[in-house]
Amino acid sequence: MEALRETGFGEILALCGGCCSCATCHVYVDPAFLSQLPGQSADEDALLESSSHRRETSRLSCQIPLSDGLDGLAIVIAPED
Repeated sequence: MEALRETGFGEILALCGGCCSCATCHVYVDPAFLSQLPGQSADEDALLESSSHRRETSRLSCQIPLSDGLDGLAIVIAPED
């Protein structure tokens, strides 16, 4: 989430600042990378459940820790609810 904000993507509101409490950093993750991400917490799952745009590849970008293993990760910013 912070990496997206730092690059100037205005579509990522991230109103809660990364505290996993607002879902305004909802993204769709490239399916090839899903297995490399940590599992969703109950809080993340609940927030995504409230989105009418949730997909199998939905994640909150604030819950994706960046690492060298994610080099090449592609995401699509989900529409706002």
